[in-house]
Amino acid sequence: MSTLTEVASGYQAGRTLPLRVELARQLKRRRTLLMGGVLAVLPFVLLIAFAVGGDPGGRNGRITLMDTATASGANFAAVNLFVSAGFLLVIPVALFCGDTVASEASWSSLRYLLAAPVPRARLLWSKLVVALGLSLAAMVLLPLVALAAGTAAYGWGPLEIPTGGALDTGTAAQRLLVAVAYIFVSQLVTAGLAFWLSTRTDAPLGAVGGAVGLTIVGNVLDAVTALGHWRDFLPAHWQFAWADAVQPQPEWSGMIQGSAISLTYALVLFVLAFRGFARKDVVS
Repeated sequence: MSTLTEVASGYQAGRTLPLRVELARQLKRRRTLLMGGVLAVLPFVLLIAFAVGGDPGGRNGRITLMDTATASGANFAAVNLFVSAGFLLVIPVALFCGDTVASEASWSSLRYLLAAPVPRARLLWSKLVVALGLSLAAMVLLPLVALAAGTAAYGWGPLEIPTGGALDTGTAAQRLLVAVAYIFVSQLVTAGLAFWLSTRTDAPLGAVGGAVGLTIVGNVLDAVTALGHWRDFLPAHWQFAWADAVQPQPEWSGMIQGSAISLTYALVLFVLAFRGFARKDVVS
């Protein structure tokens, strides 16, 4: 009895399931390593594609960001962000945020974590912070590998802008950091949706697939020009606003509007996740 009393008296809810413990658990998982490998390999796939197909060039006299991919390592990193921001970077966010709670339920370990006892809000908070941290790491990993690979292949130089002019290497690095930060913020909607679904289902694939599917639906709706100004309320409408940061004179209005839309949706979804899980009857 004395032992039980000592444990109870020393119990601190805020010290249960520390972030370092949850992070170590998630880093050891196969899906984390696989996702990191896919993102690290993508720049080399593009390098091979350019080596086989030749340097890109403007079409019909019109030069795009893709056409400047081989100009420098900075350009190559920007192109990797451009080709992956629309869909590829959605996958790690949906995976890390959608799998985190649902996987515990599918393994029948969720109820044991709560019986430890880990408070429900504490459990969700630890899992959400780690999931968002891994999502951010994935978004940083891709341009870092691309910058290193591009510099080795095409040299270190300024970021050439398709519309004319160039950004020196220091400014280019800062602008690319802004671009990565904005892409992360824009993906918070997917994170919120995946995390909410993860608290509602015991099937990790359902949570991940549902978040990816609804993100795709958002992209499709944004392509429907008949919606007019209603598209401004779709997070997908602003997903490439980061390109305004890699201009001689950056334009911030698009990124500000996109960030506001994304944060609003994400906050609502996170609140729904915490509120719903607090009342959920956990049986698995």
